[in-house]
Amino acid sequence: MNKAITDGIQLTPSPYANGLDQYSSSDGTPGSPSYNGAANAAFVPADQDFGGALELLKTESTQRLRYKGETPIVPGCYLQIKVRIKAISGNLPTVRIAAYAARSNGTPVPGVVSTGPNTALTTYGQVVEITAIVGIGNRTGVDMVWGPTAAYGHFGIDLLGQNGGVVRIDDIEINDVSSVFLGDVVSTIDVRDYGAVGNGTTDDTAAFEAANAAANGRTVLIPNGVFRLNGDVTFDTRTKFEGTVTMPTEAILLLRRNYDLPNYIEAFGNEELAFRKAFQALLNNSDHESLDLGGRKVALTGPIDMQAAVPSRSRYSTRRAIHNGQLIALADGDWATTTITAQATYSPGNPRVLSNVANIANIEVGSHVTGAGVGREVYVRSKNVARGEITLNAALYDAAGTQNFTFRRFKYLLDFSGFEVVSKFVLHNIEFQCSAVCSGILLAGAGTIFTVRDCFITTPKDRGITSMGGGCQGMFIERNQFLSAEDSLAVSARSSIALNVNANDAKIRNNRATRFKHFAVLSGKNHLVSGNHFFQGDTIKGGIRSAGVVLAEPYASFIFTNNYSDNAFLEWTNERDPEPAFSGGFSFSAMEISSNVFLSGDVAPSFSYIVVKPHGADHFLNGVNITGNQFRSINGSINRAERIDTSFAAMNLTRTRNVRMQGNNFFGVVSQVTSPYTIEHEENTPQQSWLIDTGSALPFQARALSIDAVAVRGGVRNAAGAVNWDAPFVRAQQGPNANQVLVVFSEPVEGKIGLTVRIDNDLV
Repeated sequence: MNKAITDGIQLTPSPYANGLDQYSSSDGTPGSPSYNGAANAAFVPADQDFGGALELLKTESTQRLRYKGETPIVPGCYLQIKVRIKAISGNLPTVRIAAYAARSNGTPVPGVVSTGPNTALTTYGQVVEITAIVGIGNRTGVDMVWGPTAAYGHFGIDLLGQNGGVVRIDDIEINDVSSVFLGDVVSTIDVRDYGAVGNGTTDDTAAFEAANAAANGRTVLIPNGVFRLNGDVTFDTRTKFEGTVTMPTEAILLLRRNYDLPNYIEAFGNEELAFRKAFQALLNNSDHESLDLGGRKVALTGPIDMQAAVPSRSRYSTRRAIHNGQLIALADGDWATTTITAQATYSPGNPRVLSNVANIANIEVGSHVTGAGVGREVYVRSKNVARGEITLNAALYDAAGTQNFTFRRFKYLLDFSGFEVVSKFVLHNIEFQCSAVCSGILLAGAGTIFTVRDCFITTPKDRGITSMGGGCQGMFIERNQFLSAEDSLAVSARSSIALNVNANDAKIRNNRATRFKHFAVLSGKNHLVSGNHFFQGDTIKGGIRSAGVVLAEPYASFIFTNNYSDNAFLEWTNERDPEPAFSGGFSFSAMEISSNVFLSGDVAPSFSYIVVKPHGADHFLNGVNITGNQFRSINGSINRAERIDTSFAAMNLTRTRNVRMQGNNFFGVVSQVTSPYTIEHEENTPQQSWLIDTGSALPFQARALSIDAVAVRGGVRNAAGAVNWDAPFVRAQQGPNANQVLVVFSEPVEGKIGLTVRIDNDLV
């Protein structure tokens, strides 16, 4: 690049032959005295070395020579001022390039260097070349750095030393030498050319913005140094960082043309800080919908407070994604769980509030809550310190009164809890390497359609994905691997949970989870759980097992299909009901369990794959379909595939309604149950009332609540051997366990009948 050629800028001053009125004996500004007619200056038209030359007698301590023309100073352009000079007689002076640095209004640029290096003349008649380089940027080799406010200069020389010497001076040359400083000036510009200093303290924001404005498609180079940016900076062109930048938390660096984490790491020189600033840019940029981690591994020394990284926003509902990399927790980082035990009061009439909470200022939002009558995965959703109240994500089932609660704040790699709302956010193709020292992801207090897809959540200490409120509404959890840190522990010693849900409409599909205490704890309704493989066994012979999936509300509207539940069970509870006894509504209802593989090994005979656990009295099953499943126990049989856990209360089996359990296969299961249940019964001696026992064939050890049909096989005959053509009538719920039925004929008969018995009654 040569500005004299490319932009037509006049750089070289007028020759002396055109008149000395263009040359000042002062600073060169308009109105300053010229050498035209001066007693100590004359034009020599035919010097043997220079041709036309200025002969000058030194009469002042600093004899100045300045060209009055305004030589422009342009960002990215570096000028070399060159003067050839020789001593003729008298005292030998010292010579330097000198100039007047002017702003656009003609006033001097303060505080800048305006002279080049000194050169002493030592021999009469010897031609000496004096040079200096001037420009805006602070580059090695630039003698006069004038900064971004410089607009033009008046250039020339100073003669120093004793007066009385006579010199001759060739015409002044000014050349564009920018190519010396730029390896490829066509494709790259340097922020130093626009006034950036890079000393770590001077604010270079304006210089960066000026470089961006001038780039016109070229790459902007940020050279070695530390560049302080106190304001927002946007680059519309590509950047190359050799140095680094520092910024306040609220300031945004936006790299529109090469927006990805590797470039932010180059910009900030620190992976953790770079991730924060790249995320900040993602939420403040309409040009990019996703942050590419570029396959990089980001080592974290503590949780990333995602909202603190974007202090200008507390809500975000535009689709954004982070993908393609690894976040790893350093073992010596700040990951310690904060634990506080505090007294509080709970009233079922205000079911999601703890009041009169002691030490509330130190209890963090997002803390996990435990105490008497507290169900699983209850968290602090918000708090009001002034009122001493904590709002929970769920109600408590048996905690009325005042007691001590324990609040544990787990630490997460990505913590969104500072946001009021985050919607339509996607994390995909990321490994969350928790290193058994922290948890994975904590969701915002509210939001819809948060998505975690194709990720590895590896060895979380406490939780994989936590919803502390409603940030899980419509959430997608798909094709992820949840790898437990508790593989080597017995089931009874495990405490980690892969994920939880509080709101409605989650889709949990095609995930794999290893040896957590629970794979998923789900509240809310209308969830689809399909294609998942979770296994939770251990090597203890006859050992206990934990629930793989926990449903925490009775009305489920839940589909559980095509899953592989390995040494785990599906547990259905109402542990988030502040008044857990049935008092109206649908009770345990709207459940589809179909086409799953249930496998167990080395378990106690009491183990079951489907467990219903009411926390209050008088509940019943209502609208349950269990079909097409494979139940298999190896290395020992189990008694039942399904059961009711009566630890808190029994079910009301007289109200069972619309329940189907049929078409399932049982292997290593003693009671192979079905409903409707078709049974054949034969009496070999004439009896008027036939009492028929269903044994253990009815699901959930329920009642023989209704009889659909009675079919006579080949006729029944009375004591005389005559066929009895009368239709019998039936009575259900007979015997001490109500699992027998009575078929009554008009007279004593013998023979064979078939009948269909059900545990439900659609008319209830």
